[in-house]
Amino acid sequence: MASPSLKRGAGHLSTPAADAKKSKANGSITSFFGAPKSSPTATATTKTAAPARVSSSFNKQKWVATLTAEQKELLQLEIDTMDESWLAHLKEEIVKPEFLALKRFLQKEKQSATVFPPEEDIYSWSRHTPLHSVKVVIIGQDPYHNYNQAHGLAFSVRPPTPAPPSLVNIYRGITNDYPSFQIPPNKGGLLTPWAERGVLLLNTSLTVRAHQAASHSNKGWERLTQKAIDIVTRVRTRGVVFMAWGAHAGKRVTGINSDKHCILQSVHPSPLSVHKGFLQNQHFKKCNEWLAERYGSDGVIDWSLTAAKEKTFTAPLAVVQSSSVVVNKSTASPSQDGNRTVTESTKEILVATKANTSTQDDDEFDEDLDALEALAAATDESSSKS
Repeated sequence: MASPSLKRGAGHLSTPAADAKKSKANGSITSFFGAPKSSPTATATTKTAAPARVSSSFNKQKWVATLTAEQKELLQLEIDTMDESWLAHLKEEIVKPEFLALKRFLQKEKQSATVFPPEEDIYSWSRHTPLHSVKVVIIGQDPYHNYNQAHGLAFSVRPPTPAPPSLVNIYRGITNDYPSFQIPPNKGGLLTPWAERGVLLLNTSLTVRAHQAASHSNKGWERLTQKAIDIVTRVRTRGVVFMAWGAHAGKRVTGINSDKHCILQSVHPSPLSVHKGFLQNQHFKKCNEWLAERYGSDGVIDWSLTAAKEKTFTAPLAVVQSSSVVVNKSTASPSQDGNRTVTESTKEILVATKANTSTQDDDEFDEDLDALEALAAATDESSSKS
């Protein structure tokens, strides 16, 4: 069988009608996730155009006119740089005392320290992936805290910065699902193509002090980003795939309706935990299989980051019907990775490895940064000795 496609293409995906003729042994995803209500725009045989911008009664100018002078000053960045599709739904959240306190904190931080990402990039996720285009959410934790790295998209780095260790492992995971995947030139880590195809790359904390990981955690960002996740679950009624890697991200998806959305959980791709099942979780392939059922053949995500030629797409994976939270069966034994036992009594499937709840996972966001800093320190030390 030919290698699965990285890209969307109607000719390379089996339609729900064709799948219905297959035996259950062939693994029709609809039988596990449940087919969406019939809609002329929801069939796999109909090409799905890029989502139209959702009409809204939100009038930005009128809303700004209701703000106090202090609110306007504190929220100028949100007013100027947050995409209106998101601002229309987050406007009540950002005028709350907790968020305004966060903005005052950031004002003081900028007076005494460097803050990443650059101010104009803090909400780049909202502009690259407007609310009406979201089909996948990948949850990160903390922005990279060195120069020329963070630019507002989780796991992504600016060129010419090479992909950090966790992103390298993400590439390895994609390659396992799609052997035709090619690492970007110069080992790059810029993920804006994914964001522009409907993959929301959202850190739960949107800023960080330079060289101090998690320095802005628990300052107020988590309320806003959780609200953004909640908005996606409510507004994107056709369903969204959530990829939650590690314990921290897993906590962000606990309340999501898994009848309506697809939740893929796994250990984090950090080198500290990647060997516990991440490379075998097949999240990228499973994501596209689920999206093909919900959105049609044009709804799948093109995971490529180069101009690679399109390959064919294989039939959906055979999956096991089991529990209500979606989890993968790992190749490791339960004693090694703590995977839950699969039961046959429930109506949903497990499609992700159970998140590791060790203290290592709590510190997973730090690992990539430490690796980069160690490399820089070694280079400096070598230079000083020469």
